[in-house]
Amino acid sequence: MRPKKHKTTGSSDLFRARLDQIINMKHELVLLAGKVDWDWIDGEIAPLYSENGRPGIETRFMIGLLLLKHIYGLSDEGVCERWVHDPYFQFFTGEEFFQHTFTHERSDLSHWRKRLGDKLELLLAESLRVAHEAGALRSQDLKRVTVDTTVQPKAISFPTDAKLLHAAIRGLNRLARQHGVRLRQSYACVAKAAAMMAGRYAHAKQFGRHQRQLRILRSRLGRIVRDIRRKIEGQPAQEETFALPLG
Repeated sequence: MRPKKHKTTGSSDLFRARLDQIINMKHELVLLAGKVDWDWIDGEIAPLYSENGRPGIETRFMIGLLLLKHIYGLSDEGVCERWVHDPYFQFFTGEEFFQHTFTHERSDLSHWRKRLGDKLELLLAESLRVAHEAGALRSQDLKRVTVDTTVQPKAISFPTDAKLLHAAIRGLNRLARQHGVRLRQSYACVAKAAAMMAGRYAHAKQFGRHQRQLRILRSRLGRIVRDIRRKIEGQPAQEETFALPLG
């Protein structure tokens, strides 16, 4: 269920002092908290919740933690631990009185990131808006954006011999099917098992067994190549089609 909207009561407590009475109201986090449009973020995230179930954690609390985590370069555990003893962190996330224990589970941050998904771009949009409003970012600075993806995870697999041989076997089989060349045997299952075991043996530093699996892959690839050449012999069109792959 959609979390309840954050409200500031403004009331005092006989035995506790309000955070705005014990902290410096000109601190950078206090000023930033006043510039972020929490209501807009809450409205954008609301559709991610169903109408039934237990109310979720307040949007300002979780979004505030995510912002603090990235501003100070902290881990999930680090930002939760610092929140307990830093009144500015607590004020930024919407608390009115100092809390001596973390009021939620640390795993809630992970659950929130999964729930947000692509909506995390809202934080970037709001950050740019606040920076522009505060004068830290000019319109001309946004004319050109340079993105550094050096540390971005990429789905690139290292081209080991086993993977290349397995890819060649699969590629020739696929090409043969497309052009109606019927092979004696595809060796698809054998090649897949050999490539998998080659990777495991290499990881375990059992290089003798690793080389044995590579020999299996090379011999099967050679059989497929010879079989294709026999089947397309005397057919100029097929020979031209398979010239580059077989080369």
